Amino acid sequence: MTSSTTSPAEPHHHLLHPKYRPDIDGLRAVAVLSVLGFHAFPQWLQGGFIGVDIFFVISGFLISTIIMGSFEGEGFSYREFYERRIRRIFPALVLVMLLCFVFGWYALLPQEWEQLGKHVASGAGFVSNFAFWNEAGYFDNAAETKPLQHLWSLAIEEQFYIFWPLLLGLAWRRKWRVLGVVGTVAALSFLVNVGTIHGHRTAAFYSPLSRFWELMVGGMLAYMRLHKPAPPGLRRHVQSIAGLLLIALGLVLIRSGKAFPGWWGLLPTLGAFFCLAAGPTGVLNRTLLASRPMVWFGLISYPLYLWHWPLLVYARILEGDSPSDAIRTGAMVASVVLAWLTYRFVERPLRRSENAAVVPGLVAPMVAFVVLGVLATTQIFDGRHSDPYFKKTAAAAHDWGYPDGLTPVKVDGEVLFQTGHGKRRVLLFGDSHIEQYGPRAVELARTSPDTLDSLSFATWGACPPIPNVVDEKNNLCAERRDGAMRIAVSDKIDAVVFGGCWNCYFSDPSKPTAANAEADRFYYLDGKTHRRFMGGGGVDYALATLEVVMTTLAKTKQVYLILDNPVGDDFGPEKLVKGNRLGQMSVGRMSPTAPWPAEQKALHDRMRQIAVRSGAIVIDPTETLCHDGQCTRTTADGTPIYKDAGHLRAEYTRKFATWMDAAMTTPK
Repeated sequence: MTSSTTSPAEPHHHLLHPKYRPDIDGLRAVAVLSVLGFHAFPQWLQGGFIGVDIFFVISGFLISTIIMGSFEGEGFSYREFYERRIRRIFPALVLVMLLCFVFGWYALLPQEWEQLGKHVASGAGFVSNFAFWNEAGYFDNAAETKPLQHLWSLAIEEQFYIFWPLLLGLAWRRKWRVLGVVGTVAALSFLVNVGTIHGHRTAAFYSPLSRFWELMVGGMLAYMRLHKPAPPGLRRHVQSIAGLLLIALGLVLIRSGKAFPGWWGLLPTLGAFFCLAAGPTGVLNRTLLASRPMVWFGLISYPLYLWHWPLLVYARILEGDSPSDAIRTGAMVASVVLAWLTYRFVERPLRRSENAAVVPGLVAPMVAFVVLGVLATTQIFDGRHSDPYFKKTAAAAHDWGYPDGLTPVKVDGEVLFQTGHGKRRVLLFGDSHIEQYGPRAVELARTSPDTLDSLSFATWGACPPIPNVVDEKNNLCAERRDGAMRIAVSDKIDAVVFGGCWNCYFSDPSKPTAANAEADRFYYLDGKTHRRFMGGGGVDYALATLEVVMTTLAKTKQVYLILDNPVGDDFGPEKLVKGNRLGQMSVGRMSPTAPWPAEQKALHDRMRQIAVRSGAIVIDPTETLCHDGQCTRTTADGTPIYKDAGHLRAEYTRKFATWMDAAMTTPK
C-alpha cells in the first residue's frame, strides 16, 4: 500500500533502488479505486475490498526487492530503511490522523470520542489490526462509524516492515536459502489462513500471521526477478492478461459474506503476482496500467486510501444514517482532491528533503498521538460535552451486565452461566436478547432467593436458538446450538425459555436468510436426531422450524417464548441527541417514546399465535414497554433504557424487567 519505487530526486545512500515502473503505479490505482468503489457504493462493487490484498502483494514485492537486492549489493542499512519508511508513511498519516482527531472533538458524542481516542493511539502505534480484532464481536460498533478502521491494513504492513528485514538479515548471515525462507513463511502463513478462516474468521482477517503470505507472494517474485529476467514474448502478455483477469474475477465473485481471505484470497494475490511478473512491457501493463490516468491515481493512492474512509464515516455520522449517493460521490471527489494536495505539498517534499530534522519531526507527532489517544479514553477531554445528559447517553452505551453475577458451569461439554438453587431447572436459550435479562436474574437471586428457580443461560450473541435463520458469522453457532438443544431435551431441564432478536431476523420478509443452507444437517428433538425441513425458505421456513421445536419440547416440559422488544435506530441512546453535530447539540428534550414499527408489531402478533399453537407460554415485554403504538425509550427522568438500537441496558432490566419473573421464579 505504501511501498514505492524511488524517485531520482529522493535522498539515498546504500539501499537498492528498484527501477521505476509506471505499471506498478497503475496496479496501485486498480487497488485503491477498487477499495473506494466498495466503500462508497458497495452494491456496485461488492468485491472491491480485495484491493487491500493487491496492495499487500505490491508491498511485498517492492520491499523484498530492496532488502534482498541491498544484501546482495552494497549492503543493507536498517537505519536507512526505516528512515525511508518514515518519510514515506508518516507525512500523510500524521495529517489525516490530526484532522480526524480535531474534527472528532467537535462532531462526536462521548462514547464515540472515547473510541476514536483508542483508534488514534493504536493507529499511531501501528497495532490497529489488533485493536479492531479485539473489538470485533456482537456489540462492536459498525465499521461505518469508525473513522480510522482502514488503518488495520497499514498496521499489518508496518509489522511486516519490522519482521521481514530482520528475518532476511538473519538468513543472509546464516547463509540460508532465501527462497526457501520466503516459501516457508508463505506456506506457514497460508496454512494459518485456511486453518482459521472457518472457526476464527476475525482472527484470519486481522492477524498478521494469516496475512503475511500475501506479502510473501510478492517476496517470492522479488527473488525471482533479482535472479531471472521477466519472461520474453508471448508469455509476458499472457501473464499480464491473466493477472488482470484474476483480479476482475475476484471483484465479481468475492463477497464480504464469504470466508475471506481463505482460499478466495488466491484470486487477487495471484492476479497481482502475474501483473507484476509480466513486467512493464506486458500488453495490458503498458497499455492500461501505465496509462497516464492510472499512473496519476497510483501516485496518490496512499493518501487517497487514507482520506477516503474518514470522509465517508464522518458523512454518515453527520447525516445520522447512510449518506445519499450525492454525498458519497462528493466525499470521493473531496478525497481525490485532498490526496493530490497531500501528495504534492506534504508527502513528496518531505520524502525528498535532505533536512536531517525531518525524521524526528515526523516521529514526534506520532508519539504524541499515542499519548493523546490514551488520554481521550479518560475523562480529561470531557469539556466538550459538559451537559450531564451526555454522560447518561455514554453510560447507556456501555451498560451491559451479562454475565456479571452469574457462575460459569460446564454441562455436557457446554459452558452455561447459572444462578439460583430452586427445584425447577430452567434453561434460557437464545442470543443476546436473552442475555440482556441476566441482570434481572442476578437481582432476583439477591432479593428473592427463596423463589428463584435454578437458571442456566445458554446464549451467544447473534446465534439464534433455531437453525437456518441467518448467515451466521460465528461459525461455532451451530455447534453450540446443537449442544444446548441436547441439554434442553434431556432430563436435566424442566423448562426451556426461547428468546432472540426476532425483529432482527424476521420482521423484514425481504431480508435474505440462510433458510435453505446446509439442508442435510441434523437437529435434536425429543432426544432423537431429526432431519431439518427440506424446501421452503425465508421467514416462513424459519418460523415453522421454531414452531416444531417448541411443539415437540412442550410435550415433556414447560416451554416459554419471549417476544422481542422493539428495535431500531430510534431507540438507540444517541438518537436522543438532537441538533447539528457541528453546532449546539441539545439532549434530553425529545419524546420519551418512539413509534412501534408496523412490521415489528405484525411479527409480534404472528409469533404469539405460533406460541399458542405450540403450547408455549408467552412472555411479552411490549405489555410494559408499548402502549397505543408508542414504545418507551427513556425513563421519566430522560435516562435511556436502551444500550443501543436493539438491547435494553442492564440498569433497566435489573429494576424493571418484571415480565421475566414468571419464567424464572416459582411462587411460594
